[in-house]
Amino acid sequence: MSFWTVFWIIIAVVIVALVGLYFWGKKLQGRYDEQQQLISNNKQAVTLFIIDKKKDNLTNLKLPKQMKDELPWMYKKRKMPVVIAKIGPQIQTLLCDQKIYDSLPTKKQVKVELAGILIVNVLSGKLPETKKKGFMAKMADKAQQGPKKK
Repeated sequence: MSFWTVFWIIIAVVIVALVGLYFWGKKLQGRYDEQQQLISNNKQAVTLFIIDKKKDNLTNLKLPKQMKDELPWMYKKRKMPVVIAKIGPQIQTLLCDQKIYDSLPTKKQVKVELAGILIVNVLSGKLPETKKKGFMAKMADKAQQGPKKK
């Protein structure tokens, strides 16, 4: 086989892979849009008292059996951000996104938007988000301060 034959075979395989990824991405985007539409239709504002928040496997939590059965296999082994909250007289385990998990205070009452057992948005009681400085930003700050005097 000559160099050009191998070259064109590799190019054809790469093009087929890119086309496949394109259509797979469109399919996943459609599913995501459908789920977001369902969430936005079913969300409601609720005041809750956050007892605890942690990251744990979903199989270790007190979730309804039907929900545990419907979980995709990849979520069963993955640690997810979970909030244990008191909604009225009832204590429930709720799921949330990482950004929402970081902004929720513990041992405080907050108003959130819930869609089933998913916390969609924090409406009030949000703490200011602290941004961590990277290594380069810390070094730049030290350089601006100048040398230390003893």
